[in-house]
Amino acid sequence: MKHYVILLMAAAMALPGCVSNKKYAALQAEHRALQQDYTTVQMNLAESNANGRSLQSMLDDARRHNDELKRNYADLQKSLDNSIRQNTQGNVNISKLVDEINASNRYIKQLVDAKSKSDSLNLALTTRLTRSLDSSEAQEVNVKVLKGVVYISLADNMLFKSGSYEVNDRAMQTLGKIAKIIRDYGDYDVLVEGNTDDVPINRTNIRNNWDLSALRASSIVQVLQNDFDINPSRLSAAGRGEYNPIADNTSDYGRQRNRRTEIIITPKLDQFLDLIDKAPETDSK
Repeated sequence: MKHYVILLMAAAMALPGCVSNKKYAALQAEHRALQQDYTTVQMNLAESNANGRSLQSMLDDARRHNDELKRNYADLQKSLDNSIRQNTQGNVNISKLVDEINASNRYIKQLVDAKSKSDSLNLALTTRLTRSLDSSEAQEVNVKVLKGVVYISLADNMLFKSGSYEVNDRAMQTLGKIAKIIRDYGDYDVLVEGNTDDVPINRTNIRNNWDLSALRASSIVQVLQNDFDINPSRLSAAGRGEYNPIADNTSDYGRQRNRRTEIIITPKLDQFLDLIDKAPETDSK
């Protein structure tokens, strides 16, 4: 294109006489246009070359990054393969641990179910006994559930004469109601526990409060067995003397509260021992 423009200019100069001013002006305009096109083409070419170099650079960078990723992948795969070979035993241990956890969860569920059953039975037992007592009995009998155990606390003045371990007739009606509950809940053991205040006692065959509390507990156990047909294998008697107070012995009211006999009804221990025997074994290795 550049040579073409030069030839036109040479022709125009060689024939000044033959070309009119109008044609000469037209040629000059055409020359300027061609010159502008040439400049534009040169700029576009330079820009294209620059873009081409930039794209090539980006492509080269991408290829280098891709090669680096391939090397990293190969290293990771090699590391994974080594880990798999080295950790086969570890995988076995993890599997055993999962089995132990599952067994433990099943055992915990058994314990929870047993406790829920026990709590439900205790609530039903307490409700039935409380409803069976008349207003006068309710004032001298306290029924509560503590840590899964039912405590029936009876004031000694409703059971015995002062300083005596012989059960009076007034107590038989209340003991009969308690005995009915005990018979209905055959899966429970019964502990009768005698308690006294700290006032010393010294009577024939009763040396001290230990003797008195134990004899009173034994008397209640024998009434439950002989008068109300409670299986004696379910019964136990214990005396705690003055050493399990629930109130201050410095007042008449406190000493009266401490003089009590408690009938403690608990689920049979062998049921829970069976659950303990079923506890999942752990591998100590």
